[in-house]
Amino acid sequence: MRLLTTIFLFVLTINTVAQEYSRVRAINGVDAYILSEPVRDYKVVSGTGKGIQWGSFITGGLINESISTKLSKYVKSIVKQLKKDNITIDGVIYSDGKNVSAIQYLDEKTEENNKKAMVYKIYGMPFYVLSEPLKEYKLVKEVGGGIKWKSAFTGGLLNNSIEQDLERFAKKLRKSFRKGKIDAVIYRQGKKAEAIRFID
Repeated sequence: MRLLTTIFLFVLTINTVAQEYSRVRAINGVDAYILSEPVRDYKVVSGTGKGIQWGSFITGGLINESISTKLSKYVKSIVKQLKKDNITIDGVIYSDGKNVSAIQYLDEKTEENNKKAMVYKIYGMPFYVLSEPLKEYKLVKEVGGGIKWKSAFTGGLLNNSIEQDLERFAKKLRKSFRKGKIDAVIYRQGKKAEAIRFID
């Protein structure tokens, strides 16, 4: 029981008081704020206002999907579900666990605010997930995610959430971040992330 409790403990430290900003991508036609917050005013367009709970939407299988594949499936499902109810959305926010909130913007789009997001931090590091920093930067190194022991231990019945996958990158890079060798991490696709330094 203690082992299972440990498996489910969420040890990721996300800091929403971020000083870094990004431009997010569109996934399936909607802006995707992945562990980030829109700078635009918005409202959540789901029944409870807490986002749509996908629960174990992606759980089975021994082959671990990449973060980008998981996100694409989440967004495709939420857009499809809301389309049946004649609800159009402007974006989605993935915050934690396996929860996605569908949103509509409340203000006018401008060149300054279009797809702009405040970036969350993991272990103090800004993480640009499927988004691009607004500052110029250079690549320092790439890192892989490694073996996902939760999936291996449970025979594929339980897979990591997206932020748990990202935490694996963060653990590998936090020493470099503390030493000032890197400034942030970018996740684009697949099972690798990029450690970067900003150019002054």
